Amino acid sequence: MALRKNVVAGYLSQAYISLVGVVMLPLYLKYMGNEAFGLVGFFAMLQALFGLLDIGLTPTVSRESARFNAGAMTHLDYRRLLRALEYIFLSIAFIGGVLLFSASELLASRWLKIEQLSITEVGAAIQLMAISVGLRWMSGFYRGVISGSERLVLLSSFNSAIATARFVFVLPFLIFVSATPSFFFGFQLAVALLELTALVWLVYRMLPTLPPGQSIQWKWAPLKPVLKFSLTIAFTSSVWVLVTQTDKLVLSKILLLAEYGSYTLAVMVASSIMMLSSPISAAIMPRMVKLEAEGNHADLIRLYRQSTQLVAVLAGAAAVTAAFFAEPLLWAWTGDHDVARQAAPVLALYALGNGVLSVAAFPYYLQYAKGDLRMHLIGNTVFVVILIPTTIWGANYLGGVGAGYVWLGVNLITFVFWLPFVHNKFTPGLNAKWYFQDLFPIIATIMLVGYAMMKIVGESDNRILQFIRVTAIGFIILAAGCAASSVIRTKMQLFYKSTKFGRLQ
Repeated sequence: MALRKNVVAGYLSQAYISLVGVVMLPLYLKYMGNEAFGLVGFFAMLQALFGLLDIGLTPTVSRESARFNAGAMTHLDYRRLLRALEYIFLSIAFIGGVLLFSASELLASRWLKIEQLSITEVGAAIQLMAISVGLRWMSGFYRGVISGSERLVLLSSFNSAIATARFVFVLPFLIFVSATPSFFFGFQLAVALLELTALVWLVYRMLPTLPPGQSIQWKWAPLKPVLKFSLTIAFTSSVWVLVTQTDKLVLSKILLLAEYGSYTLAVMVASSIMMLSSPISAAIMPRMVKLEAEGNHADLIRLYRQSTQLVAVLAGAAAVTAAFFAEPLLWAWTGDHDVARQAAPVLALYALGNGVLSVAAFPYYLQYAKGDLRMHLIGNTVFVVILIPTTIWGANYLGGVGAGYVWLGVNLITFVFWLPFVHNKFTPGLNAKWYFQDLFPIIATIMLVGYAMMKIVGESDNRILQFIRVTAIGFIILAAGCAASSVIRTKMQLFYKSTKFGRLQ
């Protein structure tokens, strides 16, 4: 029941945050302009690149919190470990923020291709970004504690409140006060400070109380037992950052800042597909760690397979809808035909790539639960060795579209050729069931229905009608995916039998 509540809370929060993005991003583009909006995308990339400094700490915080709740360590050991990790987080946040702050003028004058904004204004905006990025990354430590403790209802509510402050409350100021980059990122800095303060307060209220006479001081010793796992995570996390941000980094140098704004718009829409899977991963990863610690392998695999089907339905339906109806969706959303036409090919490719990645991430959850990430490390190393040079090549020749082709292609190769090795190592006999029972019926059905809808349904000259039409198509594709999922069909049959109509039969 707690797992179900966590998943539901996560989805409600993620749906709200996604809705806020859907509504707000075109308004930012309207009031700030393409070039300033490009800085919003640059800010998002900097936040992600800051993850290179993580050295595996955030996943370790979450995993050790889950292990503590499973009874695998004492209150005192847990508090000492958190104190050691907290000080490291604080040091890295300070050093990383200072380095980024110091590089602001260089980034403004030598890296970004500015046409209308002044270098001074862009440099000041990057300085504000630097402080915000450090604060928000520090917040990740406290989020890890809450997530690992399976207090996801609390965390989801908090995330929704912060999203409202960051994305919604800034709009009246952009309209009536100032729409300059410095003002926008100054507002984001204020929210980041509020966010960190609130998370510190929440976490320290939920930490276990120490026995009288015991104190906590920073020591290296509590980190030694988790060091191997943390360093493995560090490498894979760094690779993940490089995998997901190389294209954005390269294109921020190649494209004009205004063009980068259109590219950012498409990528941000496509990223919502990954958001559909994140509430499930956030809920099942601590539970899988707990099941593994208890030796309950059967329930762990059952949870793994059921969650795979759920993500395949949700992320698959969203990816196919966004890919097959990219241009009408973007036009209905932004009201700008030029932006929609320019961003649609990028959205289609990234949407499909993110749909594949949402499902391909599951073997990582299995390795995470077992505390053995060697295969994940090898796979990600090969992945990044292929992805980075091909992304640079594709971006240089075809811009955002070239990067999109590479992103989709490399994810498909990984999904088809690498994942079976992982399954066969950790759970022999699972692979064929996972591909052909859990995934293939859902993916094939969603693709066929999406293609049929694309051929049958026309477009409208009215933005509202067009948006309603695309939304309705998305729900039809989603319903088809639900019908193809054995887990969802079983749940629906059980629900029907429990209702009045089902009992009458």
